[in-house]
Amino acid sequence: MNYLQWLSRETPTRWWHDSGHTGELRRGLDFGATGVTTNPILTAQALQSQPEAWADAVRAVPPEDTGEERAPALIEAVAGHAATQLLDVFERTEGRDGYACAQVNPAFAGDREAMRSMAQRFHESAPNIAVKLPATAAGLDVAEDCMAEGIAVTITVSFTVPQLVAIAERYRKGLRRAIEAGVSPRPCFAVLMVGRLDDYLREQAADQGAPVSESDIRQAGLAVGKHAYEIYRERGYEATLLYAAFRHADHICGMAGADDLVLSIHPKPQALLLEPALPLDYGIDHPVPADVIERLKTLPDFVTAYDPDGMSPADFIRYGLTQRTLSSFLEGGWKHLESITS
Repeated sequence: MNYLQWLSRETPTRWWHDSGHTGELRRGLDFGATGVTTNPILTAQALQSQPEAWADAVRAVPPEDTGEERAPALIEAVAGHAATQLLDVFERTEGRDGYACAQVNPAFAGDREAMRSMAQRFHESAPNIAVKLPATAAGLDVAEDCMAEGIAVTITVSFTVPQLVAIAERYRKGLRRAIEAGVSPRPCFAVLMVGRLDDYLREQAADQGAPVSESDIRQAGLAVGKHAYEIYRERGYEATLLYAAFRHADHICGMAGADDLVLSIHPKPQALLLEPALPLDYGIDHPVPADVIERLKTLPDFVTAYDPDGMSPADFIRYGLTQRTLSSFLEGGWKHLESITS
């Protein structure tokens, strides 16, 4: 039994496969993955790395369609394939698990009407699609409406405790609206992009000459993740935490054993978890040392990320890492999808 199998069989923690590549997906499912996350970059990579596998899907997009129409159609193809592979999990868990994520255009992060229309489209494409929306003020408004209508959502472009708390609070509102309307609620997955926060703070520390070590930086996202997990447990939030963007095995091992938490693992860190010497240990029980957190607090953006009141929803879209990530998804993924033709 390898680490991934141990994680799925022997702990309450679930893990999802973070890739649209068909061969990688099959292996992930064999190792116990119960969901699939994709984003515009991963979708473009899947299509470009397996042109023969996706030739029919690409040809199915009318050649006269503009890039604006082409990209969401290709998102539906890749996410839809994953959703089909997960239908048995979806049915077995009665809709608790077995989702594939389809992300709306990152250029729409502040456009409620555009996000709402695309969310409805993706939701209608398969019963087990979780629509990916950004953790911006506009994205949260759309997410609450989706939640109230029984649409599963994954709230992404999220790096901070304030964002995770805001997502959970909006899910509570959406759940109440759904129940009042007689709608069966679907899950809400609240993303924390652990490694992206580390990357961002590493640059900030170097620029400011802050008294933090590389070892401290490598624990920053983990510290935020553990803090958010504690808050979710204390407040009894119904949303499910979904941690992603891992850079090393400790990011994953440090959360192993957490209840009602999903780890979205790309094939690269999956390979790290197959090392035979990796301990099968409930890392969630081991806190990040207090002195590490105190040194990290010399970085203003760590304080913003760690403090549940570090910023308001109106600030989310202005957070530097939010803008960087939206740009990455747009330039490194969505625009590539717009240009893919048969």
